[in-house]
Amino acid sequence: MTIPAKKKIEHIALGSDRAAKIMAVRASIARIAEVDSAWRDTNIVARPVQTDAPAMPLNDWELMSGARQRALAVRDILLSQKLGADLYVGLEGGFHSISIDGEWHTFLRGWAFVTDGNRGSFGMSPSIGVPDFIVKDVVGGKRELGIVIDEVAGIRDVRSKQGAWGVLSRDLLTRATIHEIALIAAFAPFYNAQLYD
Repeated sequence: MTIPAKKKIEHIALGSDRAAKIMAVRASIARIAEVDSAWRDTNIVARPVQTDAPAMPLNDWELMSGARQRALAVRDILLSQKLGADLYVGLEGGFHSISIDGEWHTFLRGWAFVTDGNRGSFGMSPSIGVPDFIVKDVVGGKRELGIVIDEVAGIRDVRSKQGAWGVLSRDLLTRATIHEIALIAAFAPFYNAQLYD
């Protein structure tokens, strides 16, 4: 049996122009290229997008929907410019809360969505617990996490650097690394197509 040649992944479009998200796409592509040469020398096109997602998603549904909207929005932008990509990517981070035996736990996590225009795939990052005082300030005070984390860390624009992840994990995990993991999971049907087809 002959295995068909894999299609080269030349361009990946990201529905964001944030540095941490671009770094995550680069890092995930580099990891995948180690096992699939079709991913070598892939170019990234990053565009800011507008979506209906809340500024601070508070559950997995909002996170997944936001990631999907970002991927579809960047696809629409590029197609309207008579451009295209092999894959379109959306990344979204926020909270997810769950009650265990009547006690609420809130986690920070990220979701990725990848589509080639026909098929789509989700991937999720690890989760990290969020201290109650931050949850109350964000959820109860209806403030964006980035602003609250800036105040907690005493640094401006943490979001563009290590993100809330870096502050919560003392930089053992960063916004870029968690999105990288979510992307590797979301890209799986595209670099491991024999298993998923």
